Amino acid sequence: MCKQFLLVSAGVIAMTGSAFAADLAPPPPPPPPPFTWSGVYLGGQIGYAGAKDNVSWSGTDANTPSLNIVGGSFGEGPSGVIGGAHLGWNIQPNPWFVFGIEATVDGAGLSKSVMAPLVDTAGGTFGSLAASANASVQGSVRGRLGIAFGRVLLYGTGGVAITNYNTTYVDSTGFFTTFPGTNDTISITRAGFTAGGGIEYAITDNWSVRAEYRYSNFGHVTDFPFSNPNAVVSFNQNAPSPAPAGGFVVAQHYLNESQVQVGFSYRFDMMVPPPPAPPPPPIVTK
Repeated sequence: MCKQFLLVSAGVIAMTGSAFAADLAPPPPPPPPPFTWSGVYLGGQIGYAGAKDNVSWSGTDANTPSLNIVGGSFGEGPSGVIGGAHLGWNIQPNPWFVFGIEATVDGAGLSKSVMAPLVDTAGGTFGSLAASANASVQGSVRGRLGIAFGRVLLYGTGGVAITNYNTTYVDSTGFFTTFPGTNDTISITRAGFTAGGGIEYAITDNWSVRAEYRYSNFGHVTDFPFSNPNAVVSFNQNAPSPAPAGGFVVAQHYLNESQVQVGFSYRFDMMVPPPPAPPPPPIVTK
């Protein structure tokens, strides 16, 4: 009888100890928060851009402007590498939709040179007009709207684009100015609209990579080369500088651009204070 009492007592003590230890065990850690695209992000991008610049022009002879009227059209769309940085802010109100705003600035190495023959209304050829175009800096401010599939984001984007565009005209034969080699560079800053779309993938909770296409349209621009009193002579060292503008030239541009870029972004964690720790469980004695 005594032996049975001891065995029962040992079992009760073991069960009580196990229950007491279970009461004192810390609760399991909370699950990690679900991934979100919300937050401020900063990154860089690089790619290729090709512009289309269709130029219609006309001009007159410096010596007999009423007799020799020339004109025509040519394309001088520059192309090249484009790359820079971006800064944006996303908001993801539910698991599916993401919207935000993004600003970019790019340095561009876009350039192209062309040679247009001077042909009058009677079909006579008088030489050529050379033109060289380049774009060095571009920027944009755009809205973004996307659909999230977990860590994959498909988005469309659109807004305002700004470009710096330079065109150098060279009077190769002196037809317009009587001094061969006279050149004039016209620089403009032009705003237009841009739209496109892309795909982004979050490698980690903070780092993501992207690929994006955008089309930008900067509208119509009109240049009046050689009417600038500061036009310079680069080839004929004996001509006066500034060179007189005896003839008249007008060139009308229509500028648009397509670009494809890849990039990366770092998303900063939202500054949300962690929830308060739960109170320790009560100690239950048995």
